[in-house]
Amino acid sequence: MDTNINLNVFNSQVNLLDLDFKKIQLFLTSIGAKNFTTEQIMTWIYNHNCYDFDKMSNISKNIRKKLSQNSYIKISNFSEEKVSSDGTIKWVTSLNNQKIETVYIPEKKRSTLCISSQIGCALKCDFCATGKQGFSRNLKVSEIISQILQAKKKLKGTRLTNIVFMGMGEPLLNLNNVITALKIILNTNGFGLSKRRITLSTSGIIPALDKLSKKIDINLAISLHASNNHIRNLIMPINKKYNIESLLTAVSRYLKHSNANRNGVTIEYVMLQDINDSIKNAEELAYILKKIPSKINLIPWNSFKNSNFVSSNRNTINVFANILRKKGFNTTIRKNRGKDIHAACGQLTGNVINRSKNHL
Repeated sequence: MDTNINLNVFNSQVNLLDLDFKKIQLFLTSIGAKNFTTEQIMTWIYNHNCYDFDKMSNISKNIRKKLSQNSYIKISNFSEEKVSSDGTIKWVTSLNNQKIETVYIPEKKRSTLCISSQIGCALKCDFCATGKQGFSRNLKVSEIISQILQAKKKLKGTRLTNIVFMGMGEPLLNLNNVITALKIILNTNGFGLSKRRITLSTSGIIPALDKLSKKIDINLAISLHASNNHIRNLIMPINKKYNIESLLTAVSRYLKHSNANRNGVTIEYVMLQDINDSIKNAEELAYILKKIPSKINLIPWNSFKNSNFVSSNRNTINVFANILRKKGFNTTIRKNRGKDIHAACGQLTGNVINRSKNHL
């Protein structure tokens, strides 16, 4: 069993939110608990929002005492909240004087939580505010999971239908912790979401993508944003290490083993005026994706401070989309949600706009 955890850790207290089902089971074995206790504890945490061992009434007093001595449950709480005019909510979590952001996007038939995996981002994509602010560190599993637990608490019974790793950071650069978090999200005693309800967005860290395909099966979104290597090199430095051809080859490998992506991988493409939005770019994009089962999501660029980019206008985006549709691609244009509170795609920095800021 690959537990990815050092048994010596159990010599000191462990935060149970950092452990998936198998790791909790291993921990419980180390303190003399039965295997079924794992289901009980996870149900208390993830279904009843109970973080106090003394209140876990169906667990023996002896085990509860050992749990208190050897473990704890520590939540990273939201510290600030901002509500958009379109109903989008942005929450901020403060972590030792640094901040991450989590975004809730309500729609008629679904409700999506966009979560962060890192403080900042190391990839330095020119069109992204998160990349411009630099990188601090990876989030712990508990810090990833806390975003979901806190959102559920704030939403008071509203069901989260989808979770997307599209917040701050590159998930595949925090691979081990993200995989553990995904296992908790998928587990029936955890959040119990279907693999088709979870999407991980990546700029294309190929070795990590290959590892991910061997560990877990979820929806994949590829931050491509260019139709050729020249443009992608200019706006996404990671392309100089993993170019478009090698990335799409890795995506093909992932899709061969994936049931979650039966309708194709999502290709994310930010629309930047006079950079990647020409008719030629649309035709190039269709050509390079012709062997990749995919759906294309065109994203009007969202502005942020000290950036010189301009979003493509609506007519240009429509022309671009129609070219792709005529070539047989399922193509959508993303709605700008939460733009007025800097909660839209590419705008997350840990800063909250001071328009009636609330402290929770």
